[in-house]
Amino acid sequence: MRGKLHILVLLMLLNVSGAYATHNRAGEITYRHIGGYTYEFTITTYTYRLSMANRSELPVTWGDGSESIVPLVDPPGHQVIENSDYFKNIYIAQHTYPGPGVYQILMQDPNRNYGVDNIPNSENVIFSIKTSMLIGSEVGANNTPVLLNPPIDKATRGHVFIHNPAAYDPDGDSLSFEITICSGANGEPIEGYVLPPVTDTLFIDEIRGDLTWVTPAETGVYNIAIRVDEWREGIRIGRIARDMQIDVYETENNPPVNPDLNDICLVAGDSIYLVTNATDADGDLMLQDIVGGPFEVDNPSLFVIDSSGYGHAYSHFSWVTDCSHARKQPYQVVLKTEDVNDDINLVDIETFSIQVLHQAPNQPVAIPGTDTIRVEWEVSSCGTPVGYNIYRKQGSGPYTPGYCETGVPETTGYQLLDYVAGGSTSHYTDDNKGSGLVPGNEYCYRITAVYNDGAESLSSGESCTSLVPGNPPILKVSVAVNDEVNGAIDLAWAVPRGTDTIDNGPYRYEILRMAPGEAVLTSIAIIPSADLTDTSYTDAGINTLEYPYFYSVVLYYQDDFGEWQLIPGNELASSQYIHIAASDNSLALTMSKRAPWNNTAYEVFREGPSGSFDQIATVIEPEYTDTGLVNERTYTYYTIGQGVRPLFGSDYLTENRSHLASGIPMDTIPPCPPELYVSSECDLDTIPYNYLSWEYSVDTCYDQDVIAFVVYSRDSLFGDFRVLDTLGPDTYTYQDLPGNSIEQCYAVTAIDSAGNESERLPYCVYSVCSFFQLPNVFTPNGDGVNDSYVSWNLNGYVKEVNMTIYNRYGKEVYLTRDPYINWNGMINNKLATSGVYYYICDVYEPRITGRVIKTLKGFIHVYAGEQNSFEE
Repeated sequence: MRGKLHILVLLMLLNVSGAYATHNRAGEITYRHIGGYTYEFTITTYTYRLSMANRSELPVTWGDGSESIVPLVDPPGHQVIENSDYFKNIYIAQHTYPGPGVYQILMQDPNRNYGVDNIPNSENVIFSIKTSMLIGSEVGANNTPVLLNPPIDKATRGHVFIHNPAAYDPDGDSLSFEITICSGANGEPIEGYVLPPVTDTLFIDEIRGDLTWVTPAETGVYNIAIRVDEWREGIRIGRIARDMQIDVYETENNPPVNPDLNDICLVAGDSIYLVTNATDADGDLMLQDIVGGPFEVDNPSLFVIDSSGYGHAYSHFSWVTDCSHARKQPYQVVLKTEDVNDDINLVDIETFSIQVLHQAPNQPVAIPGTDTIRVEWEVSSCGTPVGYNIYRKQGSGPYTPGYCETGVPETTGYQLLDYVAGGSTSHYTDDNKGSGLVPGNEYCYRITAVYNDGAESLSSGESCTSLVPGNPPILKVSVAVNDEVNGAIDLAWAVPRGTDTIDNGPYRYEILRMAPGEAVLTSIAIIPSADLTDTSYTDAGINTLEYPYFYSVVLYYQDDFGEWQLIPGNELASSQYIHIAASDNSLALTMSKRAPWNNTAYEVFREGPSGSFDQIATVIEPEYTDTGLVNERTYTYYTIGQGVRPLFGSDYLTENRSHLASGIPMDTIPPCPPELYVSSECDLDTIPYNYLSWEYSVDTCYDQDVIAFVVYSRDSLFGDFRVLDTLGPDTYTYQDLPGNSIEQCYAVTAIDSAGNESERLPYCVYSVCSFFQLPNVFTPNGDGVNDSYVSWNLNGYVKEVNMTIYNRYGKEVYLTRDPYINWNGMINNKLATSGVYYYICDVYEPRITGRVIKTLKGFIHVYAGEQNSFEE
């Protein structure tokens, strides 16, 4: 029933268009998310008021194999746009999709108006507009931008013409703009379409959306299409196209002139008051209007015309912003001034942006510990953050945010320390990523709030503090003996201070240890001390070939009742250990510890052939790379950390030896990935193939001993690659004949002599090849030529269609799912009569984004011979 309804409506429109084919001027399709896979679509068209062909309904295909007749919203019906010859027509319908995927929504309406200068035979060309959408959990719910500025302005030869669609995205997604080719039947680019003639240039600002024509060279009627792409986290999630007509006139009227308006940046809660005074050289009566995102939000902006008359228009724009207005993307605002002239009304467009920033969190508080600092802040009350960024630097420094500057720039010396999720989170403990903070340093912190659209707030104020010394302060955790059974570690600590408020002794120290593989500290020794001067201990009989070991020294005193009372402030310190990363003829050593002292140097020792250790380097940073080594040979190291710990007005020198660590150098560095290029060849007379070529420069890559290239492919955007071939190092091209679809993702990697493989960088081919075509002529007259109606199916990629053929009365005469159609012209065992038939064909194309349904519609001219007179 769907197909018959559609064919009858379309045939009716075709019959009407012969007499009234001069109505469609512009249009676009937008949508908003309702819930689940359901969306509400708005088809907006702009039509000529004097035409009799304004539609009460339009056919729309949804991209999933289904279609609907969408009614005009009434009221308001065909809205008259003031001071223009246009109707604005709005058609609304809801549609539910079967699941995730990429869908193209298409509206086709015969026909375009007569005399469009850059579209050949425009009165015979279908007017179509289309929108694409991506439904998937990886992008979430989405609403298209809405285009707030109607495409009704006129141009004049020799004067610059500007149009901005005033796109506003309610989700705050990033938008980009591009000029594209107007589309015709089935949404395909119009054959023979050319851009309008210019004296200089025609371009669009890809960020702001200003379409600028410098300048129209000839009078006439021209159509231009603007494509608006919608981006979220680097993924294109939607695309809409505005097809618009521009009439160019010859006139002595001069367009009005708007003031130059600068972009504005402010913090949520601040206000804007902007005066917009426009003039007209001809002294014409002037009208002003303004559109943009600030008028589409809660608590919107205001635009007041203070005075409008002959030769002038005085207005002001004001907006009291609040926290709900802050977002990552700026708001675009378009000011339009129009003169009223007896000859022709002209306009001037001025576009500016407003960036509303999130307020800074209140200043945090830094609370020091012995080797950690707890940072606390108040939960942001402006907007709803999803988390907070924690920034840190050593030492205080002034910082005043620059114009429209959010976050904390690296030029301040601050570095992003961490991100904590949760808008209600209000604290963070800095333990230096598990290594412990270093005593004697001043640590400063700033906080920013992070929001769902990726926006980051202004920086909070700065909060600084230094660590407090433990009680007792640990000075030494040094490996004394390296052995699997009889290993030993020496501990030492300073005499604690601040015990004078406690009665003199007795005291005792408790030694706590957490060995490798253990999760908690356990007691290993009690050391009685009458005067606190017993400040060392050796932990013997342990396996020091494993690491690290953690220690804490806890101080107690005995009260008057003989009970042992804890004196708080014990510290945690680990033995020093080495991480080794193997590379080609080298080993990279990284010295690690968690200790409350600061190492100022590291002495590096390496085991020699005789078994003794020799010092090979002294470094300041806890990193050292030993080069010139022999691959596949074992090398063993230890290091001694030399440092200092400021305590009680004095500097205590520290010296701590690490555990032994061994490594074997080997070539683990992969070569650079080749730079890949892919082109598709899909001529009608050849088997389709993709041609791959790549470049590889040994001068700029890690490795010059590449021995092979590996070619991979997959037929979807995601999923696993499969190996197509392995080629020699002197081969830089490959021809692939894909079996399932011409659209593929490829990657080419380089293999070096050690077997290291470069990174796979996908190159996905979104082919411009036509997968499927249908002829428009069919001659089942028994002469052996063209006696069957057969499709052209690119390499047999299309495995399924749903095609229905109708006669001129709208009655179904042939139905098939055969991708090659194979209609012999028979209807109920009788040959069809000569004439024009109509078809609707849903083609299931295997595209890289999944199976895409493309709906084709058209006519078949059947020439069956004079002897045929039957028509069912």
